[in-house]
Amino acid sequence: MIDIPTGLPAELVPLSWLIGVWEGTGVIDYAEHSLTGEFTHRVSFSHDGGDYLNYSAEAWLHAADDSEARTRLVAELGYWRLSRPATDADAGPGLLPPTAAPAARSADDIERLRNAEGGFDIEAALVHADGVSELYLGQIKGPRIDIATDAVVRPAGAKNYAAATRMYGLVDGHLLWAWDIAALGYELAAHASARLARVD
Repeated sequence: MIDIPTGLPAELVPLSWLIGVWEGTGVIDYAEHSLTGEFTHRVSFSHDGGDYLNYSAEAWLHAADDSEARTRLVAELGYWRLSRPATDADAGPGLLPPTAAPAARSADDIERLRNAEGGFDIEAALVHADGVSELYLGQIKGPRIDIATDAVVRPAGAKNYAAATRMYGLVDGHLLWAWDIAALGYELAAHASARLARVD
């Protein structure tokens, strides 16, 4: 069962099952790079009243010798939202204010955003600590999210990273997660997966 927090903007109701802090372990198995290992992953989804979720995530690789040593793998920040056309009631670009009075969207307004598959189109903009930025597009349908990169922007000094897909699902109260990547000159392939429990 999915609990929907009170006072949540209607735009966030389809994403509401993500809200919270999730932590657990996963496995890296990127055969193209001959890398395998176990990692700890912590993910947070929160909201501040806007029509988006705030996202942050960190992961650390466990030492192969079972010592307490950990190697930081990734730190990400971003925003997740339902895809919809911007209107005059939305701010931006930049610091430009809205040119029309904002109006709270109703459940019926959000229902009209359903796609032909019965889900909702979503977008997630993520920035990694190493400067790589990703724009993911995809859909949320009930307690499952499937997204794929529409764009990857990386600094000149970054390692080759061309594309990715991610899947998130709520199963027995746990957040299951999988990430496939096309990197280091290789085609899109399985990269990592994890099972996370809500910790807040």
